[in-house]
Amino acid sequence: MATPTLVKKEEAKSAASPYITVTFRIRRFNPEVSDQAEWQDFQIEIDPKERVLDGLHKIKWNLDGTLTFRRSCAHGICGSDAMRINGKNRLACKTLIKDINPEKPITVEAIKGLTVMKDLVVDMEPFFQAYRDVMPFLVTKGNEPTRERLQTAEDRERFDDTTKCILCAACTSSCPVFWNDGQYFGPAAIVNAHRFIFDSRDEAGEQRLEILNDKDGVWRCRTTFNCTDACPRGIEVTKAIQEVKRALITRRF
Repeated sequence: MATPTLVKKEEAKSAASPYITVTFRIRRFNPEVSDQAEWQDFQIEIDPKERVLDGLHKIKWNLDGTLTFRRSCAHGICGSDAMRINGKNRLACKTLIKDINPEKPITVEAIKGLTVMKDLVVDMEPFFQAYRDVMPFLVTKGNEPTRERLQTAEDRERFDDTTKCILCAACTSSCPVFWNDGQYFGPAAIVNAHRFIFDSRDEAGEQRLEILNDKDGVWRCRTTFNCTDACPRGIEVTKAIQEVKRALITRRF
């Protein structure tokens, strides 16, 4: 397959131009054309200080409008553009070209463990179902309060780290257990359960622990730390999973 090329001629001629030629090697899949995925190369001129997402935009807008991927805020908040870049789960909007050796082809493919629908887009429904199953909301008893439910800074600090999750699925789709068993709740669901289990205002911690005590719950974790390494928000995911395991043990013994 010929390699489409996008070159900014005027900038390429200038010795002072910051632009370099970069090859994007993207794993393409279109179920309407073939049941097999294939790699396709694209060459573009891009400033190395730009992001992988900028490169994907250049390709889609100028070379191949059929290239399909998710993105929204483009600032690392929505989590929609998680993908495997050079073999690692990252957010395309937070990954700079210069940080991933642009002298070699930059490989881009869909995250693993979820069904690929087209190109870089996967079916997120199993991921979000696991998230819904852990009851990711505050549960309290009684009538609507007449004032804010107060919480000390110390109580908040107990679960502050796990409030940072943006549901990008980078952690879950980096987990070898999840790759081999899609029934496993996965790191992201456990992180979001942790956020409420240790919230002093919540009253459904025991119920969530029972949900995660299932055969597809926290005990499936093998502590490989892939999830912690993949998290674009720096959440200590493995630590959170261990704390949920410890809570299950201590409540019983």
